[in-house]
Amino acid sequence: MTTAIIAEDEPHIRKQLRTLLAELWPELTVVAEAPDGVAALSVLREQAPDIAFLDVKMPGLTGVDVLQAIGATRTLVVFVTAFDTFAVSAYAEGVVDYVVKPVSASRLAKTITRLQARLAEAGTVSVGAQMQALSTTASSANSAPNAPLRWVQASQGEKVVFLTTDEILFFQSDTKYTRVVTEKREAFIRKPIKALLDTLDVRQFLQVHRGTLVNVNYIDVVERHGLRGMRLRLRGSAEVLDVAQTYQSQFRGM
Repeated sequence: MTTAIIAEDEPHIRKQLRTLLAELWPELTVVAEAPDGVAALSVLREQAPDIAFLDVKMPGLTGVDVLQAIGATRTLVVFVTAFDTFAVSAYAEGVVDYVVKPVSASRLAKTITRLQARLAEAGTVSVGAQMQALSTTASSANSAPNAPLRWVQASQGEKVVFLTTDEILFFQSDTKYTRVVTEKREAFIRKPIKALLDTLDVRQFLQVHRGTLVNVNYIDVVERHGLRGMRLRLRGSAEVLDVAQTYQSQFRGM
């Protein structure tokens, strides 16, 4: 018997996955569901399933956090993600597969075919190997010529987190590192602002200071400050960001 778990914080997505799996792979038994990353980790350790469908963004622990926590295991992992088409297509051929919300039957069928092929092999691939393949594949995707950066791998304490550029509010230089700030977390990368400018989508990120890049989709208020100053307030952040005079012309006449 082939077993699986589904870890996803949205009940309707869990139900959709379970229904589609029952239709497309009747022999598969879903032994448990988890509404968050902490529960997912517990279920994985208890059930040791053949397959785990993990939401990338879950409360408590992300799907990546769960992978790192369980270490070497025979469980094959599929990420359930809201990543855009570019990111998914870049990673889909790797050891770790992706399905995009809302999950389509045709895409899930392809994932099932890959999983069945893996299970038929003499030995399934460990999570450690999956993470190495994920890192290699993702790095290749991010460095594709003329393709804007779609995600970053950042450090948060002892953890490594994966953040899409769509969820990043701003990048800001901080001594030897660059702060990466989202609505829910703050992490750090080694890539400097100057290098980021060459890889980010210029339609999405504006430079407002020598050491600050802002996601235009989160700009809430542009206000005057003093005689010649200007600053920004972003949705989802209490921080106020200064706009250097060199970059203030971007906001005049809007």
